[in-house]
This record gives sequence, C-alpha cells and structure tokens, in this order.
Amino acid sequence: MSRAYYCTVKELNERGKDNIPDQFKSNMHLIYSSPATLAFNSPGAEGFGVKRAGLAVPDSIMLIVAPGCCGRNTSLISSMREYDNRFFYLMMDETDIVTGRHLKKIPKAVAEICEGLEKKPSVVMICITCVDALLGTDMERVCRKAEEKAGLPVRPCYMYALTREGRKPPMVHVRQSLYSLLEPAKKKGNVVNLLGFFSPIVDDCELYELLHGAGTKAIHEISRCRDFEEYKTMSEANFNLVLHQESRFAAEDFNDRLNIPFIELRRLYQTDKIQNQYQALASVLGAKFDTEEYRKAAEQAVEDFRKVYPDASFAVGECMNGDPFELALALLKYGFKVPEIYGTITVENFVYMKQLALLSPDTRIFSNMEPTMIYYDPAQSGVNITIGKDALYYHQDCPGLMWNQDEQPYGFAGVRRLFEALKGCFENK
Repeated sequence: MSRAYYCTVKELNERGKDNIPDQFKSNMHLIYSSPATLAFNSPGAEGFGVKRAGLAVPDSIMLIVAPGCCGRNTSLISSMREYDNRFFYLMMDETDIVTGRHLKKIPKAVAEICEGLEKKPSVVMICITCVDALLGTDMERVCRKAEEKAGLPVRPCYMYALTREGRKPPMVHVRQSLYSLLEPAKKKGNVVNLLGFFSPIVDDCELYELLHGAGTKAIHEISRCRDFEEYKTMSEANFNLVLHQESRFAAEDFNDRLNIPFIELRRLYQTDKIQNQYQALASVLGAKFDTEEYRKAAEQAVEDFRKVYPDASFAVGECMNGDPFELALALLKYGFKVPEIYGTITVENFVYMKQLALLSPDTRIFSNMEPTMIYYDPAQSGVNITIGKDALYYHQDCPGLMWNQDEQPYGFAGVRRLFEALKGCFENK
C-alpha cells in the first residue's frame, strides 16, 4: 500500500544535517504542488512573495517581464487597493522569449510607463522569471539601460524558482534590492532599523517599548515609511536589527556600503529563549530590559488555552509566521503533543532536531512538496488541532489556525497572540 513518506524526529536527528534524505530535498525529485503548497512554494506566492515584496519601497512600481503563465497570479495582488496602478506587464510573445528581443523593449517600456503616470515613481522594479534565468540575462545591465532612458532608479527583482535552494534565493535577493537605493548619510545615535519583514511587526510588540526605554528615538521599518523621503532616513540608523535570517545579505550590504552594523534576533515562540535573547540584546546595547510583565502575559495566554484544550495534539505546518520546528519545540515544552510537522529541512532549523528528539522522538516529519504526499492519510495521525495553512489542508475536520497574516507576530506579544488565537479558534469550532 502506498503511503506518504516521512521520517521521525529521532531518525532525522540520528542521520544528522549532512545526511538528510533526498525526499526532503526539493531539487532531488518532482515537486508535488498540492493545494497545501501552492500558496508558498513559488517565489511569486501569495502573501509576500517576490511581487509584493518588491513594492515595499514607498511610491515604487513594478514591470513584470514574464510569460503569461508566470504572471497570471499577479491579478489577485493587483486587485488589492494599495497596489492600484503599481503593476505593469511587458507584452511579449514566443518569438520574444526565444530570441531574447524582449530585453530591448524593457528600457522603452519603463520610460513609457513613467511618462504616463501622474506622479513620478521613486523606483521601477523589474520582475523577471525562470525564462531569463535560463537565457542567462544580465538584468543589472538591462536595468542600467532603463535608468538612462527613464531618468530614475531601476532595480532587478528575480522571481527565479530555480534558485530557491541556492546561496541567494529570490526572497533573499529582493531584500537586498529594496535597500540598494539608500545612500550614505550622517548617522544618528538614537535611530535603529528593523529588517526582515515586508509588513510591520504587531503594534503591541514589546520590542518597540524596550528599544525606546533604552534611548532609541526613532525605529524605522520599510513597511511603515509613509513616503520615499522617510524611506531614505533609514540610512541614518546607528545599527540594524535583523529579525529574519533572509535579511542577512541585506544587512551585510548596509554594513559594507553605509557602515551600519547589525545584530540578529530570531522569531521564537519559546518564552525562555525570547527572554535570553532580549537580555543578550540589552547587554550589547548597555541597557537593562524589564521583560517580566510581557513574559507573564504570554505564559498566561498559554495557560488560558490549556484550560480549554488540555489534550491539544498539534500538526504544525510551514505556511505560517514562524519556523515549524521551533514552534513545534515550543509546543512540546509547554506540555502539548505534536504528532506531525510539515517542513522544508535546512541547516537553519536543524538546530532544533536534537531537542525535538528528546521530547518527542516519534513525531513524524513530512515534506509538503514530496510526491508521495498525494497518499497522505490523516486518519491515524492523532492530530486534533493545526497551525498553518498547509496543516489545515491536511486536517480539514480539525480546528485550525492559518497564522499567516500580514502583520508579523514577534516576541512575547507573538506568543500571546498565537495562544489567544488558538483559544478562539477552538471555541469557534
């Protein structure tokens, strides 16, 4: 009988990060694009895929240079009010693609778009796909030609699914492009940038108050910049806080080009680790953080959920705001069960495997994109609640939380909000 391939946490931990099974490496097999993965396994995904991310710079617009099959999912995004008149398409046919003559059309197209707009854009992002990856297009050169023609900044935006497992995946590169417009400026000792997400962290996150308490006057996030002038003030920061590992390259650019150093923090759901991380940050800043109130509120939310659902047995997916392995570990530490995790295994999240193996060695790990997932059967899973859009797809009869909203949960506020949402999800079901 055919079944979905999985490994237990114990088996993966014993194999080690250098011996991960091929079934967990998407470049080693066909991709199974189930409804569970269509939302996130493409760089043009819903949520903040390359297309929305590329428009994070205020007053920017995007020219999409792609065959119709690659550009079609933009129609949903462009229907959102905030993206009205910001997406444009280059008309191209098969001959354009085969001969590469579409590249000569780009500078003229950029100029025509800018001339036809009432307000001059701050930057034009050129979004290209795997077609140009296979053609070996020098997009940096094409952008320079477009800049000369249009008289304003033009930057590349690579929607290359082919480079997803590479050194610089699409979502890493787009973060670099977003900040490449910043010029050196005089530093202000009380300014910090938060790098990592394309939308703001939740308003009630304690990080804001902790930084203000340490003497920070201005906290910049690209998603909160009201216009291009405010965006440019990000170059005045004294240091950057990297809140997502995909922003490391961008932070290194800040350091090299603008002489702005960075400190990296992780998004965590383990309250003890969040506490340790904040204390380490306070030590670096020469400050003292009082986090007791925030931690108590988060842990109280965990207990409030436990009262209504003491036997919660989770399936944790990867299509959500968090690392599925770190979140699974947090749930286990809080005393809940986690029979299943759906996730793409990398060195980044393998660091949690040893602790997971100690707490729940029989937890099964599945790869969403592995073809045998077509045989997945939830009947014997032991799951009664889910987190993540993909996990919800596999367990449609269970209470479930998508947890993939634009506003980003972070710190103790993120933990509190998660368990409040889980409690409400169960009560509603």
